[in-house]
Amino acid sequence: MPPTNWADLFAKAQHSAVHLEMRDHYAAPSEDDPIARWEATGVADTDPDSEWWAGWSRIIRDAVARGVQVRRARIVSEPVTRYTRWLHAITPANLAAGERVRWLPRANAVDLALPGSDFWVFDDTLVRFGQFSGDGVPLEPQYREQPEVIKLCLDAFESVWSRGVPHEEYEIH
Repeated sequence: MPPTNWADLFAKAQHSAVHLEMRDHYAAPSEDDPIARWEATGVADTDPDSEWWAGWSRIIRDAVARGVQVRRARIVSEPVTRYTRWLHAITPANLAAGERVRWLPRANAVDLALPGSDFWVFDDTLVRFGQFSGDGVPLEPQYREQPEVIKLCLDAFESVWSRGVPHEEYEIH
């Protein structure tokens, strides 16, 4: 049985962790307050050491310090949703923790073969598929270790990554 919490998944990673996000909205309850503050003030929490980010930042920094490359690619519809605007605004915290992030407009992904769910691939050996309700509420993830599933996800990720725009260059539309 693979580890199922983020700290353990990243602690076991030795060389890579890649993440593909394909939804235009996620409804994770932990994001409700940060989104509301951003909407009310126009200020996003980009401090990787803030209370909200500290746990994630520690996990990513520890992995990167061990030589793990952490890459995240996001396929987004344009014009973007309010949620995607918020994601873009907070991404500097991901970068400060050590992630590399690229964005791909959905119109540039129409000819790519993509799995049906968001995923993380750890060390080319384990896929964690994120599962969400239609409204974006997180459900129980699925884990796969079959080589053909890993290959499908890695090929999809690399095709998105190669077309993606680095965060520093991506402009919200």
